[in-house]
Amino acid sequence: MTMLRSLALACAALVSLTLPARADLDIKSVTSPGGITAWLVEDHGIPFVALEIVFKGGTSLDSPGKRGATYLMTALIEEGAADMDSRAFAEARDALAASFSFDAGNDSVSVSARMLTENRDQAVALLREALVSPRFDQPAIDRVREQVLSGLRSDAKSPEALAPLAFDRLAFGDHPYGTAKEGTPDSVAALTRDDILAAHKGALARDRIYVSAAGDITADQLSVLLDALFADLPATGTPQPPRAPWLLKPGVTVENFPSPQSVVFFGHIGIPRDDPDFFAAHILNEAMGGGRFSARLMKEVREKRGLTYGIGTYLVPMDHAETYLGQFSASNDKVAEAIAVVRAEWARIAAEGLTEAELAEVKTYLTGSYPLRFAGNGNIANILVGMQMENLPIDYAVTRNAKIEAVTMDDIRRVAKRIFLPEALHFVVVGQPSGL
Repeated sequence: MTMLRSLALACAALVSLTLPARADLDIKSVTSPGGITAWLVEDHGIPFVALEIVFKGGTSLDSPGKRGATYLMTALIEEGAADMDSRAFAEARDALAASFSFDAGNDSVSVSARMLTENRDQAVALLREALVSPRFDQPAIDRVREQVLSGLRSDAKSPEALAPLAFDRLAFGDHPYGTAKEGTPDSVAALTRDDILAAHKGALARDRIYVSAAGDITADQLSVLLDALFADLPATGTPQPPRAPWLLKPGVTVENFPSPQSVVFFGHIGIPRDDPDFFAAHILNEAMGGGRFSARLMKEVREKRGLTYGIGTYLVPMDHAETYLGQFSASNDKVAEAIAVVRAEWARIAAEGLTEAELAEVKTYLTGSYPLRFAGNGNIANILVGMQMENLPIDYAVTRNAKIEAVTMDDIRRVAKRIFLPEALHFVVVGQPSGL
């Protein structure tokens, strides 16, 4: 590891330690001459910049029969760019003490960049080459493709991977959401370099960019940086896919897997992130199956009955569908009882809502823990780009806790009846459960 790269990592750690945990950020909106808008939080205490970039669309842009193309393309971006092969690109990045990471999700391709102020221009120029002129050399394609196929083979032996995949297949059918973002073994094996080039052109375009920056950079400097990075990308990309159908019927699906315990993935339709009832739904979910041991399902399924080591639920609002999901593992002889308890708790909260004590406890937790998310420039940049993706106002970090506090008991009772649908629950069980 070079001295510069060590310094960059040290700066990143120091930023996390020295920045106060706060949500009262001075967020600026910056628009470049080329029309790219970014959100910025300036902090000149340390010569370090965190940059987050998201391209809306992600792996759901895959063409029929080409599932996995966007994921494979994203994994190949750092495998050489312009006149640099994979090794030369890595050496150039390390010499600048810069850090780049690329990821593909169902609804986005994301890029995280960390760089020292003194090397910012060179790091941006190198990142631009990766975004605009990736090489996609055939040897790199073959090597990374085999890595993806190895992961898919591993997932086929994992109940933890198989359960959500089966749930998505049943829920979304032929929509891209219905298969793994990595693709299938057959689809990945069939991908060509032309497919990768098409995925790159379709996913990384200027009409779907969200950007944020935090750290040692001014608004004027960021404005220049934006056009330097993105001006040469295509103006438009692949159209977004349609809404995903909801095909899942109530009930239980068992997928046989030889194991002493089963993995259970369950849920039904959810609520959009921009719905006026989302804050009440967020509180309700935290009370029902959030990460705390005081959540209802943890008490009823784990503590009182010892049916599982852990259980959680999640509101998942995606771009083309909204779901309300949960997951747990249990020994095969306890799965049926655990499912019955989940159904009963789902019905109870729908009928009764929360107690005053539960509502107060969850509000205290959600408002008290929120500022802790803002410790460090990387965290701040990531939150800012997420706010933009969700179409939240620029002052959301300041007003969010007030929105939590404003939720009333009447809201809780009304929204509980809306979002908890015990008669609609479907449970996918991967294992060999008894009594189902």
